[in-house]
Amino acid sequence: MRMLATLLSLCLFAGAAAGQTSIAGVNPMPRPEDVRAVAPALEGYAQKFVLGDLWKRPGLSRRDRSIVTVAALIARDQTVELPSYLALALDTGVKPSEISEIITHLAFYTGWANAMDAIPAARQVFKSRNIGADQLPAASGPQLPLDEAAEKQRATRVAEQFGQITPSLVQYTTDVLFRDLWLRPALAPRDRSLVTVSALIATGQVAQIPYHLNRAMDNGLTQEEAGELLGHLAFYAGWPNAFSAAPVIKDVIERRPR
Repeated sequence: MRMLATLLSLCLFAGAAAGQTSIAGVNPMPRPEDVRAVAPALEGYAQKFVLGDLWKRPGLSRRDRSIVTVAALIARDQTVELPSYLALALDTGVKPSEISEIITHLAFYTGWANAMDAIPAARQVFKSRNIGADQLPAASGPQLPLDEAAEKQRATRVAEQFGQITPSLVQYTTDVLFRDLWLRPALAPRDRSLVTVSALIATGQVAQIPYHLNRAMDNGLTQEEAGELLGHLAFYAGWPNAFSAAPVIKDVIERRPR
């Protein structure tokens, strides 16, 4: 019940009404009466389907839905609703250190500027919750163990395909992403995969989905969760992006060993 109350008070269009301080340079979220004055049907759909159904579905935990939503908003550089959904993420069990890692991770998968645009929103929420540096991951430190065989296979394949064309991309992909970023322990491999797949779907990058969805499922994402991920992102990234990804996800699931 507390979760639902948080959703009702924070999400979609209630941020300004709740008295949130707006972020400099970013318009505050519309108040309910403003939405009603312009698009009463939109408010009706939000109440009936997003708040009344989507976030209550059992196929994906509320914590995971928060991660998926935050990833989609950052990936699409949609910062107006971001403070509310970051607050919701904290209320559903996402740690400040995990939010920090999500933003850092998405700098590589959706572009540096998108991650930087998320900083003011996160800073506002962290400040309001008295979240300090002691709750954030260190810039460097011990890493998760590397699957040497799988990484060698991936690196060899990429080098053979693209090493002559773009050696810098191949080098950074190996040295920065797969031998550093993906091994940072503040975000579990499954959650890191969840963030990546969500961002790819939200930005229409379907060519990259098979590798990362297989990786996500190897890291523990279930078939049911992958399906719910699509249904959730239809609301936050649009139906075309969800349906563009649907046949790719279907193919990955059908090809995996039973």
